Amino acid sequence: MRLSVIVPVYNMAGEDKLKHCLDSLVNQTLPDGDIEIIAVDDCSTDSSFELMQDYEKRYPGRFIAIHSPVNHHQGGAKNIGLGIAEGDWLGFIDADDWVVPDYYERLLRKAYETGADMVGCDYSLVENYTFTPGQIVHNNNSEQTGIMDEEKYKKLLLDTGSLVVKIYKRNIVLGDKDTRAKASESGLGSDIRIRKEEALTRKLDIFPEDIFYEDNAVSNTWMLRVKHFEYIEEPLYFYFQHDASTVHTVSKKNLEDRMTAGRQILSEAKENGYLEKFKDEIEFMYTVLFYVNTLFSAMPKEMHIEDCYNFTKQMGSEMKRAFPNFQENPYYKERIHAEEKKLIGMQMKSHLLFYVYYRLLWLYRGFRK
Repeated sequence: MRLSVIVPVYNMAGEDKLKHCLDSLVNQTLPDGDIEIIAVDDCSTDSSFELMQDYEKRYPGRFIAIHSPVNHHQGGAKNIGLGIAEGDWLGFIDADDWVVPDYYERLLRKAYETGADMVGCDYSLVENYTFTPGQIVHNNNSEQTGIMDEEKYKKLLLDTGSLVVKIYKRNIVLGDKDTRAKASESGLGSDIRIRKEEALTRKLDIFPEDIFYEDNAVSNTWMLRVKHFEYIEEPLYFYFQHDASTVHTVSKKNLEDRMTAGRQILSEAKENGYLEKFKDEIEFMYTVLFYVNTLFSAMPKEMHIEDCYNFTKQMGSEMKRAFPNFQENPYYKERIHAEEKKLIGMQMKSHLLFYVYYRLLWLYRGFRK
């Protein structure tokens, strides 16, 4: 099997979101036997799993539908899919997005032509089902491509881009947790029925579960396993923008998950021994995800985050403990907006002063509208 594509699914049947995604996958130009689509229903409460079962009946040998009886968010669904994935290459797609018909063929061809072990492309932000590019997002850049060295790793860590808009040699994702050889030896590989039955027990521990931002938590370790990265500067992936998207949802749980993912970025760097070598990059990534983006999502008065004062106070204290000198980070100085740096400097000196000043600032801006 050349490629396994993992699709985590939760309540995506409405407005044909899941249908658009799955149609784009089953109609990929790769032939049967070269691609398997493993869709994992994360305990949906709508008709998503029934729709997935229909695709499995219509596309036997190409499509596998798995149901998880417990909701563990996208990380849990991906872990289930990875446990039975047999592809030499691994890909992921969000269940409300879609790709051009030759998406995976083109990414694989680029890999074979160049010897790359990770290949990506650009994507397009769209607000309706279409194959006409809307706002194009350059997911990576040419300075990150080629055979990796220390400077390329730094660039890739700082601007990884979306993990779903890439394909990976399986060792990049699985590391030493690859169970494919064991599955093949036991005869499971050729029997889809048995693979489905064993899916929950063969689940791997790759992504953190029960949180959003699971990709952020693992991306650094993946990037530092890459030996050669290539990139197609075309929007082959369509990223559907709607109100239920994680990126458009702000809640206390959502903010806490950002912080959890930030902590895992730091723990993975320590456990895998690359914190010191890439300290500036890891520090900056942690600062942005754990602290800066979370702080300025929590503070606007419209959000009404429960006990916002203490929540943001504790966040600032933990940031200071993790990286006491983060304001001296060269990327922080270069990339963080001047007003945000001013407010952060204020919080580091006095949370009470920061909180009162920020609330008054928003009140003043509200009066001016």
